[in-house]
Parts: sequence; structure tokens; C-alpha cells
Amino acid sequence: MSDIVVTGIGVITALGDSAQANRSALIAGKSGLSHLENFETVYAKTRYYGEIKHSDDWLKNQLKAKEASVIRTSLLSLHAFNEAVADSNLSFENLQSQRTALVSANTVGGMCYTDSMYKDANSKEGASAYISTYDAGSSTMYLQERFGMKGHMNTINTACSSSANSIMYGARLIENGMADRVIVGGVDSLAKFTINGFNALFILSPELCRPFDKGRKGLNLGEGAAYLVLEKAENAGDKKVYARLSGYGNRNDAFHASSLSEEGVGPYNSMEKALRKANLKTEQISYINAHGTATENNDSTESNAMKRLFKNVPTFSSTKAFTGHTLGAAGAVEAVYSILAIANQEVYPNLNFEESIPECGLIPQRKYEQQEVKHVMSNSFGFGGNCSSLIFSAV
Repeated sequence: MSDIVVTGIGVITALGDSAQANRSALIAGKSGLSHLENFETVYAKTRYYGEIKHSDDWLKNQLKAKEASVIRTSLLSLHAFNEAVADSNLSFENLQSQRTALVSANTVGGMCYTDSMYKDANSKEGASAYISTYDAGSSTMYLQERFGMKGHMNTINTACSSSANSIMYGARLIENGMADRVIVGGVDSLAKFTINGFNALFILSPELCRPFDKGRKGLNLGEGAAYLVLEKAENAGDKKVYARLSGYGNRNDAFHASSLSEEGVGPYNSMEKALRKANLKTEQISYINAHGTATENNDSTESNAMKRLFKNVPTFSSTKAFTGHTLGAAGAVEAVYSILAIANQEVYPNLNFEESIPECGLIPQRKYEQQEVKHVMSNSFGFGGNCSSLIFSAV
């Protein structure tokens, strides 16, 4: 079977507006977490967020997106999509080909504009313009309509593993001959609905998050978007090839709606399946970009799963202390970071770590380092037990 390679990447997060800007912040150990500025909530100054500081109006002007009902989720998606497409040298003809597919992911959809919809409902006789953009598929359809895309299209919402699953889905489209190239990834924007929901679960940290630390107090939410262009290796021509997507696995923990089993059954099985797909041994993994949300449940269960699978746990870190947890975008954002690690032979630090979890004893990567990186595993574990692992490999 032909190798599936990555020929383009694009990303926007609190760290910056491009892949290079994100990499520079990762190297410098500079977190993008801060208090909220773009909208009001009672938690704006009492929590930290990976907020992209650009206003909606600024994004609309930069992206020439003048539609009255265009939402922040679609704007962030368009920004990262544009970078990935340009990076892969895809033409409008390529985008409009029936052999080009689009698989995007998100969880928030248009919920970031719930207040605007509510205001419209109380002040207008007709329906709000934002009703049509409220669902998770609206940002995917925005890209399709803007570029006249005619190929296979889908939107995936599996909570925090959403865009990791979009990458898997895209790879399977290519493997089964249903597309020559697939633009895969995801997006999510910050919203009051999300903030209130996570706060109700008592898993929002009042401090900067501390993945895999004994004193962790919860996660920081973030927003962002990231896309990858996947193609068969023989179709890449003279393009720059960043990495191969060599393995992937998805398994369900089937334990609880919002937590994983103590043994990390789902994480273990998704990682093991990805290794089998890639035909790799555990000792061949150079680096793990861990899910690492800094919640009590996730970090202990992921640690247990890694210890169970790997005789010697490889270098690992969570980059969520840089960006916050970007929910449906996290799998794609962290896939881009995994690819950058391979392309530049480097690993990124796990910020704010002080002391290991006593029951696990694992110590993540604490500083930026250059080292040999051949195979990177990227983990994404979502509510409902939806666990996904990707493996990217050097070409």
C-alpha cells in the first residue's frame, strides 16, 4: 500500500498565526495562556485561556470574509486552511477536483455566537442569521462553498479526539481509492457555553495548567485551528514532504461519559493499534505528544497506559500548557507540532511541571531539545471514551 504523506500544514493558536510562529513559541517555551479579552464572562479574569487575540472584525478584514453571518469558528478554520493549501501548492483547480476531499472537525460550531442568536430572537421578527451557522458542520460547509469544492466532505465531532479522527478518516479515504488528496484537520473557538460547561465539571484550573504534575488542578481552555494536506507519496511530485502518516488507531474506553478507566484501557488500545498499523515496536517511538490535559483523571490514566504499553516510556510532553485545550482542534494542532518535531529533529517542553504523579512516577520533557526524532505518537482522548492515536514518521 502506498505511503500517505503530509505535503502542507497550517495552524493558528494563541501561540501565533502560522506554523512557524507556533514553532518559535514552542522553542522559546513561551506560553500563549492569558486572561480573556475578546468577550465578557464572569470567568474572564479568574481563569487562563489560550485565546487568539484577533477580533472577529480583524479576522474578517484579513481574510476578506464579508458574509454577514460568518462566525469566528469559520474564520479560524479559513485562516489555517489557507496556510495549509498554500504550503502544499494546491491550485483552485486542485481544490475543486472531485478527487480532493475535505474532512474537518469541531465541537463548538456556532455556539460562540449564542448570545447574538438570543439577542436576535428577542429583537427580530424573523430568524437570526446565525441559526444556519450554529451546528458543527457549518464551518466545513463554509470552506466547501467558498472554494467550490466538489469532492467528498465530512465533519467529525468526537469531542477532544475529533480532529485526530478527521486525520484517520482522510487517510482511509486515500487508502480506499476514494480521493487522491484530503485536507484534514479541525477548529474550535472559545465560547461561554464551553467555559460554563467545563466549569460545571470542576475541571477548569484557576492557575496555569500543569500537565502530568502532582499538583495539577485542571485544564485551561483554548481555541485554534489546524489543517494538514494528505496525499499518496507518488502523487507528491517535487513538493516538500514533512512526514508520513504511518499509523493510527481508535478505540473506545467504554467506561464513563467524561472520564477514562483508571487502567487507561482506551488509551492503551488506541496506542497499541496505531503501533500495529505502523508496523513499529514500542522502542521505535522517539517522542509522544501526549493528550495531557492536566486534569486529575486524564494524566494518571494516560500515564498508566503508557507505562503498561512501553517497557521504557519514551520522551513525552503535553503542549496544552502552551495553547490550552483547543478541544476539537487539539488533535490537528498537536499533529502539526508532531510533524514539526520530525521535520526539525526536536522535542518540546512540558511547561509548569514540578513534581511527578506519585502513583506513576513519570517525568515529562522539561526543556526544548534537539534530538533524533524518527517516529512521533500523538494522542487525543475525548469525552465518551473516544481515544485516538496517530503516528507520524520521518521520510
